[in-house]
Amino acid sequence: MYRTIKIKNIGIVSTRLQGTDGVSLETAKWVEVLERMGFQCYFFSGLSDWNPEKSMIEPIAFFRHPTIDELNRQFYGIKTRKCELTDRIHEIRCELKKHLYRFIEKFKIDLLIVENAISIPLNIPFGLAITEVIAETNIPSVGHHHDFYWERQRFMVNCVNDYINMAFPPSLYSLIHVVINTEARKMLSYRRGISSMIIPNVFDYKKRPLEIDDYNKDLREKLGIKKDEIIFLQPTRIIERKGIERTIEVIHRLNNPKIKLVITHSSRDEGKSYFKRVLSYAELLDVKPVIRPDLFDLKRGKDKNGNKKYSIWDIYPHADFITYPSTFEGFGNAFLEAIFFKKPILVNRYSIFQQDIEPYGFDVITMNNYVNDDVILKIKEVLENPSRRKEMVEKNFKIASKYFSYEILQQRLKTLLLNFGQISEP
Repeated sequence: MYRTIKIKNIGIVSTRLQGTDGVSLETAKWVEVLERMGFQCYFFSGLSDWNPEKSMIEPIAFFRHPTIDELNRQFYGIKTRKCELTDRIHEIRCELKKHLYRFIEKFKIDLLIVENAISIPLNIPFGLAITEVIAETNIPSVGHHHDFYWERQRFMVNCVNDYINMAFPPSLYSLIHVVINTEARKMLSYRRGISSMIIPNVFDYKKRPLEIDDYNKDLREKLGIKKDEIIFLQPTRIIERKGIERTIEVIHRLNNPKIKLVITHSSRDEGKSYFKRVLSYAELLDVKPVIRPDLFDLKRGKDKNGNKKYSIWDIYPHADFITYPSTFEGFGNAFLEAIFFKKPILVNRYSIFQQDIEPYGFDVITMNNYVNDDVILKIKEVLENPSRRKEMVEKNFKIASKYFSYEILQQRLKTLLLNFGQISEP
């Protein structure tokens, strides 16, 4: 049991707090629930579009900062590190440590929540800086881990294994670890001897779903899709593990010219090769995806050129069917979103879905790594039978409301914070 503390101000630390990636979205949910509980949240990151009055931004903390990009090119795929590279790592580490100390002092931070920055080694100096700050201050801290390096093949051969073992994640007295699925909990214990608690991804199922309104009613037109056409929505980034080829094959085999594939996110985080592969495969199967990440953001507003931006939630009311054919996911944000908006969904039975989601009894169309005739027939049934569709989505909403709601998150967060001792109300 840790010393008795009074927590009022919570510092959220991440490489990025911007846009519609899964970590940013899930972090925003934690912040919303924590603030409902009476805590004040402040933010440290390398890239952010969150409240500037409560934020501190240090660009080199972003994992795609040019300097960090260059370091990563020298870290992975080789086994020997040059002395000059070691010096550069520690130079940046020291710089980031100073900024973290300033953040803690400026906002009088009582507890840190580190969002994936000590989970996956996309920014080695930042992870080292966070680890050392926690070790040197013994500040109560939570590592909220969305994915780990051993889940990504590209990190397995590297010249920074000493730093990965030190800080991704570290084992520290004042640091409690949170994972989002059962497999991560097992592997963290097996690989690092670190215990953790599971807090699954959630959604606010008591909130009224966004509908087609005056703001988003022109979205189909912006996407070049007619009113009588059917939108298959792929609400993910264009990266290899999302399995977008399967979605393309599904649409090809349905052989319905009215079906249009909309992809909401970009491919910028992991290069362009898979993006080109998706376009090539789509052309081969005569599917014309609509890829417009420039239209979407976390919230409604305008871009720097004054162009209208839609919330990621604006596309869901227009969608007819959701595709989620991932080969691997830490949990399944897009799955919970589809359930919230009461849309039928196709899911590839990735391992975490099988362990942590499927046992609850959701009524969805599933596939086992490939598309077959049975999958196509089930999709056709859902598209053509409104009563079947309604039965499916209502059942799913009820299950998700019970097991993956904000109320569940609040209960888990209370339990988490009690690990630091008897906590006074803020």
